Parts: sequence; C-alpha cells; structure tokens
Amino acid sequence: MSTDTSESEADDAGSSGVADAEPTVEGIDPAELQARIEELEEELSAVKSSTDDGQKSMTIIATKGSFDMAYPPLILASTAAAFGWDVVVFHTFWGLDILHEEKSRELKLSAVGNPSMPMPNALAALPGMDSVATKLMKRRIEENGTATIEELLELSLDTGVDLQACQMTMDLMGYEAEDLHDGVTTDVGAATALEHMADADVQLLI
Repeated sequence: MSTDTSESEADDAGSSGVADAEPTVEGIDPAELQARIEELEEELSAVKSSTDDGQKSMTIIATKGSFDMAYPPLILASTAAAFGWDVVVFHTFWGLDILHEEKSRELKLSAVGNPSMPMPNALAALPGMDSVATKLMKRRIEENGTATIEELLELSLDTGVDLQACQMTMDLMGYEAEDLHDGVTTDVGAATALEHMADADVQLLI
C-alpha cells in the first residue's frame, strides 16, 4: 500500500512540474523575449509620436519665371498653407524673378510655342506679341476678379509659406536680398530644399 502511495505522489509531483514549467521558444528565455517585445513596442510608439503630428508638408521647386508659370506654385502653396500644411517654395533660376520686387511686376506671358494661345506661332513670333498676350491675360484676370501675382505673394507669406530664394541663382543673376519682396528667405541653397523635400508628403517641380 505504501508503494502505491509513493507512485501516486510521484505522478502528482511530475504532473505539477510539467504544468508549472514555462514554455521556451528554441531555447529563448520567455522573460527575455517578453522584455524585448515591450522594448520594441516602446520604440515604435516613440517613432509614431515624433512623425505623426497630423501636419502635412509640401515642397515646390519653382524654376520658371514667365507670367503664366508664376501662378501654379503660388496658388498651390497658399492653398496648402491655408489648410495648415507646412509649405516651402524654393525658387531657382528664372523662378527667382517671381520673388524679385520689380521683375515680378514685369513678368511676360510667352505666346510662342504655347499651344493654349489662340494664335499661330508665325503671328506670336512678331515683335511685341508677348506684351500683347500678357496685357490680354491681365485684363481677363482683372475682369474675373482673380488674384494678381503680387496678391498671391502677399497671401502666401501671410499664411506662413516659406518662400526661399536660391543663393546660387542670386549670385548668378546679381540679385541682392533687398531686391526681393519682404519676407522672402535668403541665404539658402539646394541642400536646404532637399532636406525639406526628403520629409515632405508632396514634392513638385514646376
């Protein structure tokens, strides 16, 4: 009878030992695995909190300085800023004329090679046709109540758009900071634009 009791106690002890033992995953200590999981979750939470601030961003590279090509970057920039976006417009080469206080008032609409212009290239190539086309477009803008380039520049700056002037282009064109509209960011280069572009939700080349 004592033998049966000993065997029963041994079976109970063996069952209890199996039940109480913690499972292992290929020799990894479960406690260490759980600690590592919690550490990764904390790191992921930190990354999400630092990147997901709810604000979208956009970088526009403005390269053209004609009358019609000044509108797209300014309209997009001011609209995005009005929605709370972080917006940078980097003006380089002829796009820098958009920020030039005098030249921005003298931008011309090119009639030659423009398929949207209702005139043949032979007529558009005549002297003074760019001025005529620009005058007609300005008249239409006034009649339609559309904002002027100067008004869009002011609106962009008022809504927090960072209008940047490429320093290399300023040196090339012989422009000084005082030649540009008030509020324009100077002393910046391509590296600055690329840094913002790398993190931006939207990148545009116009």
